[in-house]
Amino acid sequence: MPTGVHLRDARQQLFDAAERVLLRDGPNGLTSRAVTDEAGCAKGVLHRHFADFDAFLTALVLDQAARLETQASALRESAGTGTVADNLATALTALFGPIPVAIIPLITFRDELRARLRQATPGGGIAILAQATTAVAAYLSDERDRGRIAADADIDSLTLSLVGGGHLLFADRDPGPPTTSAVNKLVTAVIADAVQRRPTDLPCEA
Repeated sequence: MPTGVHLRDARQQLFDAAERVLLRDGPNGLTSRAVTDEAGCAKGVLHRHFADFDAFLTALVLDQAARLETQASALRESAGTGTVADNLATALTALFGPIPVAIIPLITFRDELRARLRQATPGGGIAILAQATTAVAAYLSDERDRGRIAADADIDSLTLSLVGGGHLLFADRDPGPPTTSAVNKLVTAVIADAVQRRPTDLPCEA
């Protein structure tokens, strides 16, 4: 990498390289040497832009968390359209894409990374999961305001069930991502009692 590369370009090249290493080798394979080797640059390039490797990882996680805001916005904009189940299934698939799912265990097992994320932003210690939780809770609240989710629905419990269940579905990397039907089944089961039924959906009295 030329020494004159602009900071932002160098950062992005290192982020991209780190994501490739994560997907290929998992969190245990993500080292500063692995990142710079993957990026095709000298190890000093990383330390030129970041105080240490944990500082780099913090920036990497925050960059990915910021990208999830786009998915969060798309979910909120879908409120009132389509079906609640379809909207949530689509959102969970996007929020728990390969990179976010690979980053979550990285956060879980690096105490220093969690500490720096908490310093960087409130609730940041569980970045990625925090973004997914905020997005789903906001969407469910919007649908409740529109009358498509029951007025007495426990938004917090529904959100935890959807995000926790979604993470478990997507976290197993070996067989590949879960099928669309598996995601739909989870979502439908979680929200079954909360989705507001229309009069025509109610069973007829004998």
